[in-house]
Amino acid sequence: MRSGEKDLRAGLKTLELDLQDSQIQQLLDYLELIAKWTKVYNLTAVRDPAEMMTHHLLDSLAAIAPLRRHLQQAGLVQGSSLLDVGSGAGLPGVVIAICCPMVAVTCVDTVAKKAAFIKQAALALKLPNLTGLHARVESIGQPFDVICSRAFASLLDFTQWSAAALAPHGVWMAMKGKHPAEELAALPASVEVFHVEQLQVPGLDAERCMLWLRAKT
Repeated sequence: MRSGEKDLRAGLKTLELDLQDSQIQQLLDYLELIAKWTKVYNLTAVRDPAEMMTHHLLDSLAAIAPLRRHLQQAGLVQGSSLLDVGSGAGLPGVVIAICCPMVAVTCVDTVAKKAAFIKQAALALKLPNLTGLHARVESIGQPFDVICSRAFASLLDFTQWSAAALAPHGVWMAMKGKHPAEELAALPASVEVFHVEQLQVPGLDAERCMLWLRAKT
C-alpha cells in the first residue's frame, strides 16, 4: 500500500465517498505532484505529508458529496461545467476533476506558475476534463454551471468578480471555515444564499461549512 493510502481510504469511508481504485491512485499521485512542485515553486505553505492529506485532500474531498447531490438535483449528472476561482494548487478543482469525471473543470488563477501546475497535473494525471487558466476571473465571460472557491475571498468579492461567468441557472459554491455571518450580511439583495451545510473533515479539528448561492432573477 502506498504512503498515505491507508489514511485516504479511511477518510473516504468517513465521508461515505465511493471512489474507484484508479481515482484513489490519482488522488495520491496528485498529492505527490503538489509536494514535488512545492519544493521549487512554493505552491502551498503546507508541506508536511500528513497535514497535506487532511488540510488539502480530505478538506477538498468533503465537498464532493454535496456537489454530486447538487448536480443530481439540477439534472446535470451527464455533463456540467465548473469554474474553480483562485484555485492555487488546484484545491478543490483537481480533486473535483478526479472524483467527478463528467464535470468539465476549469481552474483559474492570476499566478502563472499555479495555472501551469494545473496544466501539468491534467497531463500527468490523464484528466481530459481539467483545464488550467492563467487569468483574472473578472475577464471570464464563458458561462459555468457551478463556480466554486475555497478560502479565496469574501463572499461579496467572490460573487461580484465571477458574476459574468455564472450561467443563468448557475450557482456559487463557497467553501469556508466558520460560518461567515459578517460576509453574508455584506451581500447585495441580488445574491441569494439558498443552502448552508456544515462539513466534517476527517482528521481536522476545525469548523468547515459550504455555502450555496445564486443570483436572484
